[in-house]
Amino acid sequence: MIDIRYPIAVLIVATSLWIVYDRNRETAGPIPSSPRPSTTVAQTDTPVPIAGPPSMPAQAIDRATQRASALPPMAHPDDNPATPEKIALGKQLFVDPRLSGSGTMACQGCHYRHLGWTDGKALSPKDNGDLNTRHTPSLYNVGYQTAWYWDGRATSLEGQVLAAWKAQINADPEQVASIVQAVPGYAVQFETVFGGPATPETIVKALAAYLRTTNSDNSPWDRHEMGEAGVVTPDAIAGQALFAGKAGCVACHAPPYYGNSTFYNIGLEHGKETPDPGRFNVTKDEADRSAFKTPSLRSVALSAPYFHDGSAPTLELAIRYMASGGNPDPKKSDLLVDRGLTDTEIFQIGAFLRSLTSREDWDMPEIP
Repeated sequence: MIDIRYPIAVLIVATSLWIVYDRNRETAGPIPSSPRPSTTVAQTDTPVPIAGPPSMPAQAIDRATQRASALPPMAHPDDNPATPEKIALGKQLFVDPRLSGSGTMACQGCHYRHLGWTDGKALSPKDNGDLNTRHTPSLYNVGYQTAWYWDGRATSLEGQVLAAWKAQINADPEQVASIVQAVPGYAVQFETVFGGPATPETIVKALAAYLRTTNSDNSPWDRHEMGEAGVVTPDAIAGQALFAGKAGCVACHAPPYYGNSTFYNIGLEHGKETPDPGRFNVTKDEADRSAFKTPSLRSVALSAPYFHDGSAPTLELAIRYMASGGNPDPKKSDLLVDRGLTDTEIFQIGAFLRSLTSREDWDMPEIP
């Protein structure tokens, strides 16, 4: 378990708010907001500019849009290079229920764009009706991770896709590959992209190539840091200062990802009749017991409820839990301490996190 013991820090594990799903086209609605608390604080006439933390990389250029990007270029494995045709094929497969054991549940059944690539449920049912024991994680920026699942047991995105394909939507990959290959529109695409028929391996590669495009970038906060005026509120600016300072959130949620493939016990399993061992199941190290992966906070305002057990229904409640130091679990990370935040400060951190919401459109693909 990576447990960096800074004197200040707080984890804000999150992931967001909801909108209504349109089966034919999904686009992000207005960035969710919450009522401002009645407590007021004096505001300066001129907001103090907030410099990017030292870990902020030089701005990259998104070659697809020719705009500045806060994220580095996506790295694709040598054995699964990305092409537009492969990505388009993966997107079709992602929403096709024929990939499941029952033929009724697509990968998208737990990952909707307008819900921050989650599903709005604390715990989600599998294709066979069994209930998961952990909350559906967001797929935003999943291609930048170095460990997958809440406990990090998958060591590649392709490995995670295969495991979820079999366990979550109850598929027999060989059987599904035959079904997919029998669809003329798919058969042509697989021949074009992979030079052969659909197989479990090529289906996984197409899905993984597509998932490396489900990225949250170019948020209002990103544009603010790049010098665009008027795109964030004074509350968001104050919230970022708290995030990097008094609240200490950057110890685990540093830009540009605001959280990525580190593991902490934040006390959520304390007092449960059967505590989830979390990362311990992978490493067998007692230091990792009930530790879970730190999620990215990009577009976190879309993906409520929060935490690995889905126990926080709103973003503010997630912030409040983390800022209060969490449950009194003697095994939790030393980073969790009571930060003494006021209601206004919690609201301002929420305003900053909402400013990390990206605005990309998403169209439902037509499947063959």
